[in-house]
Amino acid sequence: MVFWIFGYGSLVWNPGFEYDEKMIGYIKDYKRVFDLACIDHRGTPEHPARTCTLEESEGAICWGAVYCVRGGPEKEKKAMEYLERRECEYDSKTSVDFYTDEDSEQLALTGVIVFTSTPDKVNNKYYLGPAPMEEMAWQIATAHGPCGDNREYIFKMEKALYDIGHEDDYIIELANEVRKVLEIVNAGIQKEKKLLGTSHIPRKTQTSPVKLFSLPEAAAVAVAVAADS
Repeated sequence: MVFWIFGYGSLVWNPGFEYDEKMIGYIKDYKRVFDLACIDHRGTPEHPARTCTLEESEGAICWGAVYCVRGGPEKEKKAMEYLERRECEYDSKTSVDFYTDEDSEQLALTGVIVFTSTPDKVNNKYYLGPAPMEEMAWQIATAHGPCGDNREYIFKMEKALYDIGHEDDYIIELANEVRKVLEIVNAGIQKEKKLLGTSHIPRKTQTSPVKLFSLPEAAAVAVAVAADS
């Protein structure tokens, strides 16, 4: 048995498992969307991250990397178990055709596995659904979890797609919106630091130290009597 797995998100730059072959190419009629929650890697249950999944879209193409695992049942089982743990938010495995030449209709591979998610908030607890670009950007800019910041995920994806020579306009737009949010957040932090660094408490009046002198015993008594009168 041999299996091929298509990566369109973090698998493009960080497969994390042992594979025997890798190719750059695309699948048809799917596009990337940031509609999936992540609560254990780059987010938490209280503040979930937004991660990439696929949405069916006729005529679209999605570039990424495909990996081949061969070498016996144990090796293949180990790789698939790793992928299923890592991609636990994705509730479906879909079989797709894979192409390498954008100008050709010739198939490179068939039966390639890709992890996808059901776009149903009732039956898929990880599905967040679409949201305005600015709202998604704020969520991505501020979410973080055990594996790092959510913003790092989209910036790495943007770079990975650039590195393979197939940038995604949607990813670029969303990444730029995240940068705008970070500028706003950082400006607010700097303003707060300046305010905290400026003291508005008036200084205490500086007075000269009072010198005390010893009084003769009789004078001390006289003072005490005067105080009691």
